Amino acid sequence: MAKTQVIGLDIGSTAVRAAQVEFSGKAASHTRAATLVRYGEVPIPLGAVRDGEVAEPEIVAHALQELWSRAKFDSKDVVLGVGNQRVVVRDLSVPAMPVAQIKASLPFQVQELLPMPVDDALLDFLPTGSGDGEHGPVVHGLLVAAVRQTVSANVLSAASAGLSPTMVDLNALAILRAMSRGQLREHVVALVDIGARVTNVVIADRGVPKFVRVLPSGGQDVTDAVARTAGISAQEAENLKRSVGLGIGSQAQSAEVQEAITSTVRTLVEAIRSSFVYYASNNAGHPLEGVVLTGGGGHLPGLGQYLATSARVAVSFGDPLETVTVAKSAGGREAFTGRESLLALPLGLAQGVAA
Repeated sequence: MAKTQVIGLDIGSTAVRAAQVEFSGKAASHTRAATLVRYGEVPIPLGAVRDGEVAEPEIVAHALQELWSRAKFDSKDVVLGVGNQRVVVRDLSVPAMPVAQIKASLPFQVQELLPMPVDDALLDFLPTGSGDGEHGPVVHGLLVAAVRQTVSANVLSAASAGLSPTMVDLNALAILRAMSRGQLREHVVALVDIGARVTNVVIADRGVPKFVRVLPSGGQDVTDAVARTAGISAQEAENLKRSVGLGIGSQAQSAEVQEAITSTVRTLVEAIRSSFVYYASNNAGHPLEGVVLTGGGGHLPGLGQYLATSARVAVSFGDPLETVTVAKSAGGREAFTGRESLLALPLGLAQGVAA
């Protein structure tokens, strides 16, 4: 039986994380047996990565070297993720032709859809369906455009650490792959990955992405608000944030702190809810059936309930390990209890190569 091992690398705002995954079989990626062979994460100081883009390459490269030293990965070939406000995802329908030809023609037909010059962008196209257009058969899909500099900064940091990026993938699509291997693939669901500074929203209809949006805020913005309000350090603010959450805390300053948390979360939740409303307005007959949270920011106490009330849809926490075997070499399943959702992105990046 054919086996493939791939390492997905997530360069986040507060940590670098990597997952080495072994796939067996010849089926499509969402059904191939997957085993997490090795996993590791190393924290990085705030500011080294800003809004999803490496700002301090030497610091990030050092963290990656430490990560490889600790986790003992079997290869230095990696799949990198990218996703911030300088990555644009748009619906696009084009005349039916082979996907390779569609991708080759993108620079000549998408300029009016982009907020950047085509020469400054890296372009890709993900087909999601087909139909009949005014002049014949068409292919429906998602246009992905990333500012070249954003991708280059992350790639160069990995290369400086001695790693070999073999592919760059969209974080939002990686989240989709990680979470669409089980029962979720049978429903219309919104996958909301709340990171430190970036939140990815993906709405998929039975595993097919129909809407992608990248929001420029996350859990660290809540921590910053608490730190400013209480006049404490970032680590103290993080601990206090987790203690107070969106409920009623017991600390003397909790009323002010809670308001700082609530007002910051309200802005993020409203942006998420607006994404759901936009999807619904363009996809009549395919209503959203549920929301699945991943990412560290999603674990703020009360956030899931707050989002469910605001969006009027059931919200649950995602477990990307539900359909993945965890080897002893990765620490075993119990090593990830309570923090499974942090693995969604690196696991999904690895699964992209296994497609």
